[in-house]
Amino acid sequence: MALRLATSSARSGQVPQFLAFDLGAQSGRAILGSLSSGILDVREIRRFANEPVRQANALRWNAEALWSEIRAGLDAAGPGLDSVGIDSWGVDYALLGARGELVENPYHYRDQRTRGALEQLIASVGRDRLYEITGIQFHAINTLVQLYAACRATPEVIAKACTLLTIADYFNYRLTGRACTEYTIASTTQCLDARSRAWAVDLLTEGGIPSRLFAPIVEPGTVLGPIAGGDAIAHAGTSVVATACHDTASAFAAVRASAGTAFLSSGTWSLLGTELPAPILSAAARDANFTNEGGACGTIRFLKNISGLWLLEACRRSWQAAGRRDRYEELLEAAAEAPAFGALVDPDDDDFLNPDDMPSAIDRYCRRTEQPAPDDPPAYTRAILESLAYKYRFVIESLERLTGVRVEEIRVIGGGSQNRLLNQFTADATGRRVVAGPVEATALGNIAVQMLATGAVGSLAEARAIIEQSFPVERYDPSAHDRWDAEYARFKDYVEGGGG
Repeated sequence: MALRLATSSARSGQVPQFLAFDLGAQSGRAILGSLSSGILDVREIRRFANEPVRQANALRWNAEALWSEIRAGLDAAGPGLDSVGIDSWGVDYALLGARGELVENPYHYRDQRTRGALEQLIASVGRDRLYEITGIQFHAINTLVQLYAACRATPEVIAKACTLLTIADYFNYRLTGRACTEYTIASTTQCLDARSRAWAVDLLTEGGIPSRLFAPIVEPGTVLGPIAGGDAIAHAGTSVVATACHDTASAFAAVRASAGTAFLSSGTWSLLGTELPAPILSAAARDANFTNEGGACGTIRFLKNISGLWLLEACRRSWQAAGRRDRYEELLEAAAEAPAFGALVDPDDDDFLNPDDMPSAIDRYCRRTEQPAPDDPPAYTRAILESLAYKYRFVIESLERLTGVRVEEIRVIGGGSQNRLLNQFTADATGRRVVAGPVEATALGNIAVQMLATGAVGSLAEARAIIEQSFPVERYDPSAHDRWDAEYARFKDYVEGGGG
């Protein structure tokens, strides 16, 4: 992959410094990385909530609040930055008008406007054709589905828009004035041709979506230009790098890949899969609903999206609203002592996407599947974590069939890698060794691509080796696999039977 190099302070004897903005669907952070003597040191200089807002009965993101936080992160970084990079969650997008202004606050992927839109799109274009072109798993939250719904519900807004940018690309545009879409996050939209790595113009046209909205695609590691704005913004003139702008692509970029390793990016969402040199676009991959997303340096992230710790986060929100204030660590300790294998649920059941009350949604699922519902927060917590561990096993078995490679090790990265109970459950349920860490894999992968773009390292392999040397991991071996194995058939019945 050809990279345009920015000027690196490494050439002038200074310690190279890189600022990574990692924007998640729950929170964001600014992470400052310093590279010295082959060791990468990182520190969080700012953390902030990312709260959706409800406007005109729609769930949206507060773009200006996020922009203010990015500017505050730049203010907090101090002097001597070599580059800045942004990654974000995928699927959501910003629409810009003729003068580059935001047409409306971006929709949140959990907004209800997409109800039924996926089925309508499939009926219009065809399920086989959608997958053969894009290689992306079918999900109502995908950008393509959101746009399909928007073109029908609010055609006047689409007509007013001139450019569509993903969330990370939008803030890159705010920093530099350059409107483009980075490849890894473009690949998550279901609007990209997986083979040609270009926008799927014919498919968009068939879906009634104007292809004029889509910006030019750039590769991860492209230097977009300097921060614009003169003295009005901190670090004006510093290079902005298009990192692997999808947060999971950045997380994968941080960790060395090897045959037999499955990656599990664990957080609100769990993304479980492996790194491949080319997409798998077979009917079997389509039927298993696996996705082919772009990775750094020409790789493909062949994986499946699983509704991860969102279920527990949503339960905790309900319990807090009812007056309970269980600390997360205390909840996990109590869950470890709760009875095993009470209720099991499919984390990806439609009822869990965005219910008004998650414990009630779990109760309804238990009634449908003729199981006793959990009776207290530790029991709910254990049910969620056991179910996630089983879902990981279910997905890994599909991954092995599709790739023909046995998974020997599961590498858990991201914030969920700190959940030791879930890590052990995952080892027990799958019968595979689990290696957890680094926690800040997304920010580290963001920085890895910046290091590559600025010439601080010569290859992604070198950047990964530095990260591996700099950040310790934890290992978990299966300890009760036989007991877990005995309950697995019951879980598979719930998943394959659609939860009753």
